[in-house]
Amino acid sequence: MTAATQLLDEMCHLTAQSLTSMDTSEHFKVLKVLGEGSYGQVLLAVHRKRGSPMALKVFPRESTSLLSFLREYHLSLSFCSHPSLTAALGIAYFTPSHYVFAQQPSLFGDLYDLILPEVGMEEDSCQRVVAQLCGALSHLHSLGFVHRDVKPENVFLCDAACRWVKLGDFGMVKATGTKVPEVWYSSPYCTPEAEAARGKDDSEGTSGGTEAERTRRRPWVRVEPSTDSWALGILAFAMLTGSHPWAQTASDCPSYRSYRDWFDGVARPEDEPQTQRDAVTRSEAGPSASERRPAPQFAGFTSLACSLFRSLLHPRPRLRGRPEDALSFLGGDWMMEKERARLETERKKQKAKGGVRNV
Repeated sequence: MTAATQLLDEMCHLTAQSLTSMDTSEHFKVLKVLGEGSYGQVLLAVHRKRGSPMALKVFPRESTSLLSFLREYHLSLSFCSHPSLTAALGIAYFTPSHYVFAQQPSLFGDLYDLILPEVGMEEDSCQRVVAQLCGALSHLHSLGFVHRDVKPENVFLCDAACRWVKLGDFGMVKATGTKVPEVWYSSPYCTPEAEAARGKDDSEGTSGGTEAERTRRRPWVRVEPSTDSWALGILAFAMLTGSHPWAQTASDCPSYRSYRDWFDGVARPEDEPQTQRDAVTRSEAGPSASERRPAPQFAGFTSLACSLFRSLLHPRPRLRGRPEDALSFLGGDWMMEKERARLETERKKQKAKGGVRNV
């Protein structure tokens, strides 16, 4: 346990004894709903005395433990000092039915709003987002935390051109090394190592008993920062193309299998002894990684972008690149010129039609 994770636990236990009751309408003028999900709602509000806009994150008490509420609040309040992390504003309270804390508002929506289906968004904006998320995730990782839920809906916009974005929603954050039950879900954001848990409920008789008993019977794994690296890679692909590289990260998914075939065909020198690598000539080794034809869904990317994806989307978590490693791929072109022109034409058509989002 790092000093930061230990301090977070101490803060939560102290605040649990002093959290006060407040009437939301007495202190805030609620303007509209900014977002909602299984956790509850985020409301845009104005503080009646200060006159400043705030986002109120509201959690139903019947489905939210006090400790989980305080962990998210204190993590956002005390450890999200990076400019690309959403910070809490020092206001936390409860009502008869909800727990509430105030945080910085995202007045321009989230990244999901900007990604047009099948065409994505401008490459320059994508690179700006990746650069900022690299810093945000590296900051969390340096403190011993893993976000575990990087996706477009959790990247909030401080302006319309992505010059300033903030990663938010810390409800899934865990300390690095924490043991959690492995869960596989049908999504490209699900890491390949999670496939070991696929179908466990049915195939190994884990469907019987209470929910707690079923959880105990699941395979347990360590929380690692490589989970965020994988999600960052999928997010970058979605921003550039308006689609996902595969429907699910599963060995029987054709698009993911084509990626694995391409990836496994790329020379991986870390798997070979140094002496053997030195002894193999170029003719014996065959074509280099840059000369091999990529999987179809990566054909429109430059070799620079392909290297970025091979780093972040490495099938083996221990060899997966860190978010900060992605910084070395910024600045150059990520899309082939022909593909960039095609996407730009389609983007203009969709904007003219008022395209809807689907990523």
